Amino acid sequence: MRELIEKANILQESLPYIKEFHGKIFVIKYGGSAMHEEELRESFAKDVVLLKYVGINPVIVHGGGPQISKTLEVFGIKPKFINGIRKTDQITMHIVEMVLSGDINKDIVALINRFSGRKIYAVGLSGRDGRLLKAKKLDKEKYFSELGLPVPEDDIGFVGEITDVNEELIHTLLEHNFIPVIAPIGVGEKGEAYNINADIAASEIATELKAEKLIYLTDTQGVKDRKGNLISTLTKEEAEKLIKEGVIREGMIPKVKSALKAIERGVKKVHIIDGRVKHSILLEVFTKEGIGTEVVA
Repeated sequence: MRELIEKANILQESLPYIKEFHGKIFVIKYGGSAMHEEELRESFAKDVVLLKYVGINPVIVHGGGPQISKTLEVFGIKPKFINGIRKTDQITMHIVEMVLSGDINKDIVALINRFSGRKIYAVGLSGRDGRLLKAKKLDKEKYFSELGLPVPEDDIGFVGEITDVNEELIHTLLEHNFIPVIAPIGVGEKGEAYNINADIAASEIATELKAEKLIYLTDTQGVKDRKGNLISTLTKEEAEKLIKEGVIREGMIPKVKSALKAIERGVKKVHIIDGRVKHSILLEVFTKEGIGTEVVA
């Protein structure tokens, strides 16, 4: 009986958050171990469906870097990276789109639909569908300079940056009880495809949708200080200082930078959480303590 009462208490604790976030949009960047380990995959899918059933509108943006690299190697192509960005020539772009928009996207859609029940369905989209993510070639000088990295001389190929988001398409899907699952492929003026960083794509989509929350699932607890302790709340000033000192580094830099940009442009809160923890989304959103780093204005 004590365990049953404890479960009831947990449900009661979540009630104020359910009321507060009812009808709001959560953009979730899905990646890391949560995409690969079966138990975590099912946990993620169930959490997303639960959000939808309690009146929250989840929008999923997924990555897929390791799968892309494996597929390239199958075709005898060695993956190439320039300061953390995948060099994307035309052949590589075809494979990137095949893996992201095809294999990974449809797998996530099928996974969510296993648990969604009647009248709620996940639907897969590429940024080229309905010109969802309009893009142009990435301005590498600006991008690398903002990250504090040297600007490479090599051509990065079909790596893009988003210029516009067709938010009307996403709103239409949400209004009809669909859960959009978006592959970060951009479309240029001539219909050409661009490889978009999934963290940045999630930030841009959250901004255009005026999302209540932007949530990054990662393979770390969150942002840590120089002693390795988790930072529960991170401000812009603190983040910039930690980046300058080299405490925030490598793949965490674009996450934090895109989080700050989203906050500055109207997203209410950004969360960087550990996707290796079962039900991490629910723990972060529906409990007082949370489990990751909350980025605030």
